[in-house]
Amino acid sequence: MKTNLFTAAVVLLFLFNACTEDDVSDVKYNEMSLAAFMDSGQDNYPDNYPDNYRENYNDYEENPFIKVSDQPVSTFSVDADGGSYANMRRFLYLGQTPPKASVRIEEYLNYFTFDYAEPQNGENVSLNSEIASCPWNTEHYLMRLGMKGKTIPENELPNSNYVFLIDVSGSMNSPEKLGILKSGFKTMTDNLKDQDRIAIVTYAGEAGVLLPSTYCDEKDKIKAAIDKLGAGGSTAGAAGIITAYEIAEENFIPEGNNRVILGSDGDFNVGASSTDELVELIEEKRESGIYLTVLGVGTGNLNDHMMEQIANKGNGNYEYIDNANQIQKVFTHEFGKFFTVAKDSKIQLTFNENTVDSYRLIGYENRSLENEDFENDSTDAGEIGSSQTITALYELVLANASTNEKFAQFDFRYKKPNASESQLIMHEVNATPTNISNSSENMQFAAGVGGFGLMMKQSEYKGEVSKQMVLELLGNSLTFDPFGYRQEFVDLVSDWQE
Repeated sequence: MKTNLFTAAVVLLFLFNACTEDDVSDVKYNEMSLAAFMDSGQDNYPDNYPDNYRENYNDYEENPFIKVSDQPVSTFSVDADGGSYANMRRFLYLGQTPPKASVRIEEYLNYFTFDYAEPQNGENVSLNSEIASCPWNTEHYLMRLGMKGKTIPENELPNSNYVFLIDVSGSMNSPEKLGILKSGFKTMTDNLKDQDRIAIVTYAGEAGVLLPSTYCDEKDKIKAAIDKLGAGGSTAGAAGIITAYEIAEENFIPEGNNRVILGSDGDFNVGASSTDELVELIEEKRESGIYLTVLGVGTGNLNDHMMEQIANKGNGNYEYIDNANQIQKVFTHEFGKFFTVAKDSKIQLTFNENTVDSYRLIGYENRSLENEDFENDSTDAGEIGSSQTITALYELVLANASTNEKFAQFDFRYKKPNASESQLIMHEVNATPTNISNSSENMQFAAGVGGFGLMMKQSEYKGEVSKQMVLELLGNSLTFDPFGYRQEFVDLVSDWQE
């Protein structure tokens, strides 16, 4: 098996290295490195992997079941990332199981858009909920929480001040890294209004300004600058971050959309380079009112943990770009995510002991908050973009499924983009639990994604979940699929070899 994979890897590496940067839009999967083929099907990297092929993840301990009588309140921050799902897809396309530590089930769920209602009554977020039987444990139930950010019509989008912060260090020197970022940033440039602005900052051994802030009525000039990008040298990521924020602040648009977009494999090695140091730097910079999007690329030395954390702490989100189709998703189909409608978004569930015996939050392990943080407006939390949906799943043991009492109080607190004080939305979870087969498409699809995530996580809570179960749940929930991402997931699971 390994001999065949080795041969395939050599052929694929030859083909990918033969690609020019102009060819990258035709490359389906952005990097198939030799390392990715060396131990197919294993969830941990073997000891003899070269250092430059070691990817960096942080394995968070799964949330346990908690008795409502001991702790009735559950509080956590919204997570709007999708990076873990796209990274998993990269592994599966290579015939591998992703490392357990790379699996963040909330990012599997939030990769997808759900069919949730628009906010009403002047709010920027809507809430909904549902309870159904748990398919992988028939004695348990699933509770789905849904949130949707207000859709801003295209003609009402505020003017934008973007700084593209692009890693051009030696580790980025391939069409599947720098090449795919160049393609993505040119796609985004084409989608911007003439009144929007773009600056380009690069970093390798030191930071440099490739393009001063330029109005997008000069798109050819901006794309010509992107085309000039080349890679080489070490990686002074902290210097690049500082420079990018300085330029964003100099061109700040009051009441506008001000955002740094960082593209990298995360291999920072000059100056402040540890995750803790970079998080501290980002936490300082987020006070400027500038948002952050982090785009991860590549295989072998991907520092997923660092990039997810700086996005988390920098009023931002983290996406992984594994293929050319993902460029269209991030930069075109879900363009509204670049426009925040709710910042510092927090969720607090208060369970009713009369109806719920115990609960377990699926995923969101690194987003937990202290209960007192919910009303503390100085506590950082997650951001939601225009039209973006957020989904969370709890697995429940019910004390009484047939009751007129509510199961939980679902409170949601957020700040509007230019506000310093939060506002509260309240929602009662009181719908009668249904059988999963009779639940909504939103519920069945969330259960299918969550169940698959439990399999990838090799979770102790996965119960009787199976590939067939996941496919049945997904197959019942494909009516709402505006860009085909649900069907793509069905195909991915179907092709996956357990």
